[in-house]
Amino acid sequence: MATTAAVLGTGIMGAGMAKNLAKAGFDVVVWNRSHDKAAALADSVSRVAGSPREAVADADIVVTMLFDEDAVRDVMAEALPAMKDAAVWVQSATIGVEGAQRLAEQARSARVAFVDAPVVGTRQPAEEGTLTVMAGCAPELRDAVAPVFDAVGAKTVWVGDEPGDGQRLKLVMNSWVLTLVGGTAQAISLARGLGIDPQLFLDSIAGGGTDSPYAQLKGKAMIAGEFPPAFPLAGAAKDAGLIADALRAAGVSPVLMDALRDRFEAGIAAGHGDEDMASVAEAFKQ
Repeated sequence: MATTAAVLGTGIMGAGMAKNLAKAGFDVVVWNRSHDKAAALADSVSRVAGSPREAVADADIVVTMLFDEDAVRDVMAEALPAMKDAAVWVQSATIGVEGAQRLAEQARSARVAFVDAPVVGTRQPAEEGTLTVMAGCAPELRDAVAPVFDAVGAKTVWVGDEPGDGQRLKLVMNSWVLTLVGGTAQAISLARGLGIDPQLFLDSIAGGGTDSPYAQLKGKAMIAGEFPPAFPLAGAAKDAGLIADALRAAGVSPVLMDALRDRFEAGIAAGHGDEDMASVAEAFKQ
């Protein structure tokens, strides 16, 4: 009999993860607060549930891929009492170290096993099943969740044994990603301000030690002014706040991340929150 997996949250990331779980042979049930996003997966998964409680009732694995800690906490307050004995909760949203610890306590209170497993990747890796999973959980849970991670990702990094360990590495990874995007946006904006073609910047780094496929991808979007969401700007701003908090807690200066967050929030204020984070380039214009 196939393992049943419930995916709560079928936005940009969750939809791709649900499809890949189904392709790997899981019996997949999905739920999303905006029902049409879940209903769009009806032909790819076993069932679309009308509530979190209904989605998790028969699930062996429950995956949450929601926007932030508040959303996860509220949804799981309904779902946890309906989860069956021995079911495992895999929490994959980026919520920070303390957020993961609070949710782990929520799980403990409900006597449900908890796995901290944020992922690195955007829309395309989620759709292709090539995410990187950063997991923090008790060693005895690894065998239960490894097939889930193999279905949605190309690599699993076992960071540690405690809730929050996966989030620690995710914040480190996103600090680099957001810095790369912000730096690319600044360089392209500076090129324009100095009266040169910004494509010359991308051409000049191409193939060299400072080149990056991600800089090329986001840079081309910035030049074209086209921002279909792979990682929405609102999510980048949320993560920048979590990273800045983690930097302060670790005794590391948050000055760079604070500056990046300022530009992300300026882009949101200008109406780009639902667009890809490459739209932060618009916030560098004066």
